[in-house]
Amino acid sequence: MAIQWKHTQVDQITEHFKGSTATVITEYRGLSVGKLTELRRALGADATYTVAKNTLVKRAAAEAGVEGLDDLFVGPTAITFIKGEPVEAAKALKAFAKDNKALVIKGGYMDGAPLSVSEVERIADLESREVLLSKLAGAMKGNMTKAAGLFAAPAGQVARLFAALEDKKRAEGGAEAAPAAE
Repeated sequence: MAIQWKHTQVDQITEHFKGSTATVITEYRGLSVGKLTELRRALGADATYTVAKNTLVKRAAAEAGVEGLDDLFVGPTAITFIKGEPVEAAKALKAFAKDNKALVIKGGYMDGAPLSVSEVERIADLESREVLLSKLAGAMKGNMTKAAGLFAAPAGQVARLFAALEDKKRAEGGAEAAPAAE
């Protein structure tokens, strides 16, 4: 029965590794069950926080083709499996670790490469995808407005040139017409 349970655990963790866009490995020594529940809520729906035996996680990582993390699987280890954008989950982990010193971020894995603690923190410092897209849209709109102004400028200059020529012609025509009337 215990062997079957271990195989099931390895299979589940393997599927988590395969279905995740990123993972963050943490040490949770000293956190109560209540704090772990609080962390799981803070991570949101796109992240799964899993506590498992290191030997099972190593085996699952190997089966999923995840390499370079074996050094991180020491002591009480938990893994955050992130589906979708990793920024929000990394922010939640960093904020939780700041408030709860018992949670230690050890590293992570994203895009086929291991991540150091500093790289995970840099991901947490990024703005969310939605914010970056809105900034990009604003920048594009600003450039479009500038382009429209540049395209409209020659037509405005031509109109002002014709108006100036017409005024000049009237002024010259008015000066010539006055002596002819005498």
